[in-house]
Amino acid sequence: MIYSKLGDTDIEISKICLGTMTFGEQNTENEAHEQLDFALDNGVNFIDTAEMYPVPPKKNTQGLTEKYIGSWLNKTKRREDVIIASKVTGPAPDFSYIRDPLQIDKENIEIAIEKNLKRLNTDYIDLYQIHWPQRQTNYFGELNYKYTKENRNQIIDNINESYEALDNLVKKGKIRSIGLSNDTSWGLMKFVEISNTRLFSKIVSVQNPYSLLNRIYEINMAEIAEIENIKLLAYSPLGFGVLTGKYLKNSPKNARLTIWNRFNRYSNKYAKSATVEYVNLAEKFNLTPTELALSFVNNQPFVASNIIGATNLAQLEENIKSININLSEEILSEIEEINQAYPNPAP
Repeated sequence: MIYSKLGDTDIEISKICLGTMTFGEQNTENEAHEQLDFALDNGVNFIDTAEMYPVPPKKNTQGLTEKYIGSWLNKTKRREDVIIASKVTGPAPDFSYIRDPLQIDKENIEIAIEKNLKRLNTDYIDLYQIHWPQRQTNYFGELNYKYTKENRNQIIDNINESYEALDNLVKKGKIRSIGLSNDTSWGLMKFVEISNTRLFSKIVSVQNPYSLLNRIYEINMAEIAEIENIKLLAYSPLGFGVLTGKYLKNSPKNARLTIWNRFNRYSNKYAKSATVEYVNLAEKFNLTPTELALSFVNNQPFVASNIIGATNLAQLEENIKSININLSEEILSEIEEINQAYPNPAP
């Protein structure tokens, strides 16, 4: 396994992160514990979760993912062996069962963190992230920014309030570091500006989608990652399983895109065409499509950790072993050719 520091902190994370949003929906508690055991036995020390998980979010399952991790921590007593990342939910009308109103402000953050900690059976979280911004911007499949006429002062006031609340949690020892998720270059740099002005704990990471089907992060966020040392926690590196090639010939039973259509941004006709090209490329160089897709993400210098997910141990093993693969210049060159033909088909 490869390890590196999380931003400018002394927190050391594995290049492969175990994503857990299947825990409580596609995976039982026992299966979740098996995945956690297997991941740690194979060098993974970084676990990502969120208060709204599992996915898809539902009132009757909300919080189960953190509870399963918490019961594993209680059973194994391995809290010091893992780095745990979690999130506070952003505003959304469908999630009023979490809190109502659901805002990213001081009150909601303080309520959320106490419930996060209780479910996780711990008294601190290593990385606490805003799951998505309170302002309207382009994320979750929106490729281009749309003008919203939102009040600029209200947006900046909200960022200041939420950032101050998170910084206070760092000072209280309830969280060790602060991260963003599903955010943009403007959002990240506004947090950087506020941190420099008000001397808040610096943002250490951004968790955004990144894969062979979605390289939008490279357009300008990667520059911030290098200069500010705020690197990417890449989620959906397999495009919700599309890049494994398993959806090209049929609809596998119990697979996410077969069961739920809410993630169809990963399976449009352009994404399918690009996936065919990537699958053929993998076969040409005696790699599995999964190995090609994950190793590409693993080897990007702006990626701090690659968040992989699995519903069984065989998938988990293949995903973790991708850390051992280095792509040749020839393969990388051919990846660029495909990307030029199909740029970012699954934002």
